[in-house]
Amino acid sequence: MKIKRSGSQASSPGPANYFTGTVRIDSPFQGTAPARIGGAVVTFEPGARTHWHSHPLGQTLIVTAGGGWAQGESGPVMEIRPGDIVWFGPNERHWHGAAATAAMSHIAITESENGNVVDWAEPVAAEHYQAP
Repeated sequence: MKIKRSGSQASSPGPANYFTGTVRIDSPFQGTAPARIGGAVVTFEPGARTHWHSHPLGQTLIVTAGGGWAQGESGPVMEIRPGDIVWFGPNERHWHGAAATAAMSHIAITESENGNVVDWAEPVAAEHYQAP
């Protein structure tokens, strides 16, 4: 058993080449081989969001605070709130983040495939970042 104590790792900013707005990433974790799981707690300030991206083995989000929006490329923008669990399938292009006027935090869980966890793409255009 291993315990990674809360606060034992410094927060880091979400890189501007993957996020729009102010994003904080806390306590990223990675499983020990042969496990492939990893994740982090991600906090988005109002209006902040990811760029379009996909995960080779999918992604699970567990919304823990605030209010946000998420969209798969082939569907509408959906509201997400605390307690919601969001699943994006393997290689499904999507984005997620805070609503325009509220912050949002979630736990993001992914698995790596041949060392790859995420494929990043372009920023979300204004016409896609709208209230559902």
